[in-house]
Amino acid sequence: MAKTEPRLKLKYQNEVVPMLREQFGIENPMALPRLKKITLNMGFGKAAKDKGKAQSLTAELSEIAGQKAVVCRAKVAAATFKLREGDTVGAKVTLRGERMWLFLEKLVSVAVPRIRDFQGLNARGFDRRGNYNMGLQEQSIFPDIDLDKIKEVQGMDIAFTISGNDDEKSRALLMGLGLPLKKLAAKKEMAE
Repeated sequence: MAKTEPRLKLKYQNEVVPMLREQFGIENPMALPRLKKITLNMGFGKAAKDKGKAQSLTAELSEIAGQKAVVCRAKVAAATFKLREGDTVGAKVTLRGERMWLFLEKLVSVAVPRIRDFQGLNARGFDRRGNYNMGLQEQSIFPDIDLDKIKEVQGMDIAFTISGNDDEKSRALLMGLGLPLKKLAAKKEMAE
């Protein structure tokens, strides 16, 4: 049985690449912006004190990503936060290759439309190097999560690492892949 490519990867190759070449006048295919990796990060907050909740959140992040999550531990003690060195503080997953494309497809086509009162993703999440960061309020928007088994409602951060070092090209790439970013307001409107 032949292995099929993820739908968004084919869309990138067949539709987004020609659109980016035409829009920005890029001749060299290596100069085109491309998605390198997607990183999911979930800080546990108060749930870190309860070992059962921390384990269930780590399992949920693994389920969402389709890859085992790595538990993050505190490197130094911080008395202000009642944190000791080695305490669990969160979990993270770095997705590359086919898993990255499959997660992006799930995010764009299933999870983002399930966000309550959705008006579009913040277009100011770019870091001036072409990378995009966004946050989600709760993990229950993903279809992989069984709502009856959720012990703690927890948000997560999603970071898209994109080659090219240009916010405008990265914005065009993500919008071409179907990520619903809000339109940026004109500079005069932002100043007011």
